[in-house]
Amino acid sequence: MENIICACGHSNPYGTKLCEKCGRPLTEEGKQTKVVDMRYDGSAIRSKTYNKTFIDKIWNFFSSVKVGIALIIITLVAASIGTILPQEIYVNAPDAGKAEYYEKVYGWFGKIYNYLGLSDLYSTWWFQILVGMLAISIIVASLDRGIPLHKSLKNQRVKRHESFLKRQRIIAEGQVSNPEETLEKVQQKMTDLKYNVRRDGSALLAERGRFSRYGPYINHVGLIIFLTGVMIRLVPGFYVDESIWIREGETRAIPGMEGYFIKNNKFILETHNNKPQGEQVAQGVNVVAKNFQTDVTLYKQPEGSLPGDLDNLEKVRDYSVRVNHPLKEEGFALYQMNYRLNELKQMNFDLVNKETGESLGKAEIDLTNPKKEYDLGNGSSVQILVYTPDFSGFENGEPQTKTSIPNNPAFLFKMKTPETPEGEVSFVEIMQPPLEPLGENKYRMKFASADTRNTANFTIRKDNTIPILFVGGIIFMIGVAIGSYWNHRRLWLQVDPDGKVIMAAHVNKNMFSMKKDLDAVSSFADLPPYIDQLEKSEDVENSTKPAITKKEGDNTL
Repeated sequence: MENIICACGHSNPYGTKLCEKCGRPLTEEGKQTKVVDMRYDGSAIRSKTYNKTFIDKIWNFFSSVKVGIALIIITLVAASIGTILPQEIYVNAPDAGKAEYYEKVYGWFGKIYNYLGLSDLYSTWWFQILVGMLAISIIVASLDRGIPLHKSLKNQRVKRHESFLKRQRIIAEGQVSNPEETLEKVQQKMTDLKYNVRRDGSALLAERGRFSRYGPYINHVGLIIFLTGVMIRLVPGFYVDESIWIREGETRAIPGMEGYFIKNNKFILETHNNKPQGEQVAQGVNVVAKNFQTDVTLYKQPEGSLPGDLDNLEKVRDYSVRVNHPLKEEGFALYQMNYRLNELKQMNFDLVNKETGESLGKAEIDLTNPKKEYDLGNGSSVQILVYTPDFSGFENGEPQTKTSIPNNPAFLFKMKTPETPEGEVSFVEIMQPPLEPLGENKYRMKFASADTRNTANFTIRKDNTIPILFVGGIIFMIGVAIGSYWNHRRLWLQVDPDGKVIMAAHVNKNMFSMKKDLDAVSSFADLPPYIDQLEKSEDVENSTKPAITKKEGDNTL
C-alpha cells in the first residue's frame, strides 16, 4: 500500500490519520471532525490498517482489546472454578487413587471435576494454553499500539498547521500587541510550571509528563514477566510442590529432591493443658496441639550410586522440623504439615490349635513389608496368600483395599502343620471372626499383640519463579502508579508577525490540571481567553433541545 502524501509534502505511512509533520487530517472522517482523536497522535496502527493476509487476521485477533478482556475473564472464571474443590496437592490420597477419591467424596460432580482436569487446574494443558494466549494478546497489543505511539511522541514537531491546532479540545485565538514578548512570557511561565519548552521561530511547544503515556505499556511488561513466571513453573527444576508421608524409623527418598533421603527418627506431639472451648468443641476437637515436630536426619546419595541404594548414604545433618520452621537445603524447604498417631506397624499372631489352645509358634508380620512365608519351626509354617492393608470388602470374591496405609489390615493365610501338611486356609481381619472358606479348620491364627508408630507428613517446596513473579509485580505496580497519578500535558502556541495568536492544548486525562495551568499562563502572558470545544458543543446541543412544558391540569410531562 502506498504512502499518503500530505499537502505539506510529507510522506506518511498508509493508515496515518494526522500528518506526522504538520498535523493536517488525512482522512475524510478527520476533516469532518471538530476535535481530533489524539490517543495515538494520529499514527498508523497496524491492526486498524491491514486485514488481508492470514497473518494480519491473527495479529488483529490478538491485538483486539475485546479479545484481551475476554481472555482475562475466562482465565479468572477458570481459576475460580478451580477453588470449588481442593486441588490434588491438598488431597490425602495416593496418586493412583485420587480419581477414586474425588468420585467417592464428591460424587458425580467430583468425577467430572477430576476428568476435566480442574483438580489439578494450574498444570493442565488447556489452562497453560489460556495463559499463553493471554500473554500473546498482551504482547501483540503492546507492540501494535506502543511502537506507533512512541514514534509519534519522539518525533513531535513544534510548528503545526492551523487545522491541527483548531481541532484540539482547548483552543484560543486573538491578537497580541507584542508577539515576541508574548512568546517569551509563555516560555518563562511554562518553564516555571515544570514544562519542557521548545521553540521554533514564532512557534512554541510546552510539554510535561510525556512518560505517563507509557504507564499502560509498563503494566503490560509487568504482566508478561508475571505470566512468564507462572508458565515456567512447568519446567522441571523451577518449581517443586510435593508431599510425603514417612513413618518413625523409616528412610525414604525425598520426591523432587533428587539424590536426597530423609529418616524419621521420632515424632513429638505436645498439647496444651487447657480444654477445648467454643468452636473447637463444636468441631469435635479433643485436644489443642501446642507443638508437633519431627526429628529427622537428612542424607545425600553419593555420586555414582545406584538409585534407591540406602547403604552408602552420606549424612548431611540432623534437624527438628516444626510448624513454620522448615528444613532448608539447596533452595528446597521441607515443611511439617500433618501427622497420624498410632499407625499400625506390626501385628503378631500365634498359630494355635482350636481345641487345645496350644501355640505352635508366633508370626510377627511387618505391615509395611510383610514376608510371603513365616517358618514357625517344628514343621509348621504360615503363608500369606493375600494381604490388604486397608480392607474394604469383597468384589467378585476377591478382598479389596482402599489405600496402601495399614488402617484395617486383613490377611488370607495358608497354615501348614505336621498334622495338616496340605495346609488350611483362613481369612482374618481385625475385630471379626475368621472365615474358613474350605471347611472347618483345626488350626487358626490368633491375634497376640500389635506395635504402633507415628507418621509425619511433609511438604517439599522449591520455587525459583518467586523472584520473577516479584519483579513482574513491582513493574506492574510502577505502571499503575505512572498511569494513574501523572498525565501528559501539551500546549502549542503560534504567533504571526502581525500579532495573530493561536493557542491549543491537549491532555490525555485530568483536564482540570491542564485548565489550571492554562489559567496561570493566560493571566501572566495576557493571552486571549480559551474555550473547551467539547463543553461548547454540549452547551449548544442542550440549548437546541425543545423546552418541556406542563399544561395546567395535565399530570404528564
